[in-house]
Amino acid sequence: MIPEPTKSLRQLVEEIQRVECEIRAGGGTAAIQRQHAKGRLTARERIERLIDPGSSFLELGLWAGYQMYDEWGGAPAAGVITGVGTVCGRRHMIIANDATVKAGAFFPVTAKKVLRAQRIAFRNRLPLIYLVDSAGVFLPLQEDVFPDEDDFGRIFRNNAVISAAGIPQIAAIMGNCVAGGGYLPVLCDVTLMTEGSGLYLAGPALVRSAIGQQVTSEELGGAWMHAAVSGTIDYREPNDQACLERIRRLVALQGADPDEPPAPFSRIASQPPARDPQEIYEIFPADAHREYEIRDVLATIVDRETWDEYRADFGQTLVCGTARIGGYAVGIVACQHHRIVTHDKRYEFGGVLYVESAEKAARFVMECNQTLLPLVFFQDVYGFMVGRESERAGIIKAGAKLVNAVSNSRTPKITVIMGGSYGAGNYALCGKAFDPRLIFAWPTARCAVMGAEQAVGTLVEIATKGASPADPQELEQLRKRVSEDYLRQTDVRYAAARLWVDAIVDPARTRDVLIESLALVTRHPDTEPFRLGVYQV
Repeated sequence: MIPEPTKSLRQLVEEIQRVECEIRAGGGTAAIQRQHAKGRLTARERIERLIDPGSSFLELGLWAGYQMYDEWGGAPAAGVITGVGTVCGRRHMIIANDATVKAGAFFPVTAKKVLRAQRIAFRNRLPLIYLVDSAGVFLPLQEDVFPDEDDFGRIFRNNAVISAAGIPQIAAIMGNCVAGGGYLPVLCDVTLMTEGSGLYLAGPALVRSAIGQQVTSEELGGAWMHAAVSGTIDYREPNDQACLERIRRLVALQGADPDEPPAPFSRIASQPPARDPQEIYEIFPADAHREYEIRDVLATIVDRETWDEYRADFGQTLVCGTARIGGYAVGIVACQHHRIVTHDKRYEFGGVLYVESAEKAARFVMECNQTLLPLVFFQDVYGFMVGRESERAGIIKAGAKLVNAVSNSRTPKITVIMGGSYGAGNYALCGKAFDPRLIFAWPTARCAVMGAEQAVGTLVEIATKGASPADPQELEQLRKRVSEDYLRQTDVRYAAARLWVDAIVDPARTRDVLIESLALVTRHPDTEPFRLGVYQV
């Protein structure tokens, strides 16, 4: 059996926050001191000085690479910091190499983290600022960094495409910028460089090895050379602080973000939620087997007296409705998580998608697309109902309707994984593969093909199939080992390390995170018409 959780929701949050503090330390005290000894700020110090005083920084991908590269000494936050911050009143996607982590070298997940940041910026038309300080590809893992369509080179392709789309990009070289990575700043609209930095396709050692030429770093690719001789950079700055101040002056020329989103998006004065967000610790159970009322959860998130439920008496394992969050108008699709008694006296299980709930949600998603109402999905789903009656009722067909509607949705989508995110339920409720603009998870989130109990039973049966009758003690040890491996792989930290979610958020801060997210996704409406293609009936 899968062991019952022994920690409360609050304890899980505190554990996550404790590890996040360790990740934010990057390469550690000694590495930070080495960076300072060079007269350079760390990546986090640069971001702190770049963004407006007192403003927040919505960090994305903090857990990237967590426990993935321990044999190489680890790569906290994948050696790059990404997130959204306000610079001179305008929100920007900021991508900053962390030189305290393996000199800012690119691991496989580093490239994927930068690509995710670029994708978010592109979809939401966010201007980008790159703070470059990287030794290039981490050579021992180069085959997983270099050649594929979601690898290193795609970053530079995106630089060109983003610029062509009219989205501003500023790059500041504030340390190393070596080999293929040198294309990133030069493909941006504006390039700055600090004294003591180096920009070259091959460093002095490689040049000496390749062509026998003796040359210093400054002669080869220093700031003065690129400013006065090659003409590659636009601004030469004496140090980090001057460079960051120049970036702020350049950004100020673009003007600040408007106070309100453009039509058809809607925002009015914000109202506090009906319930204190801190109450979520009592409402939502850490134990996935316990029931709860999703409307109580939503009451800690949406503006009070704005909730209007859609088809409340039909397909009740999914709750759909319109509301406002921080004044932003949204549509909500959320999993109910207690047992339902239907009109014909049938029991339906919370967290399971039935024909009626799938069809209701599909219709609701289509309606939100008619008016470009942003969609927020709250996942705690086991999957679709199985069995003879469900198959005969057309559960696959109903699920296909919802998948089709979500796949072709043109309105912005944001997903919050509260608990389970299993099987096709992950797909139908806008998992990562279905292009949510942003996807967040609570510490209680678990993502897998199926729940742990079902999976462990299946895996043990496969492992022992055809073998002689197993000793009960050996069988129990096998079950325990399989259970531990499966639980580790479904843990939210495992998912966040691989960028399946953008951030692990404190449930009590969900409202704040969604308000900031809605400010991003409502910047520009999608002008493409809503199309469904062939649709099951």
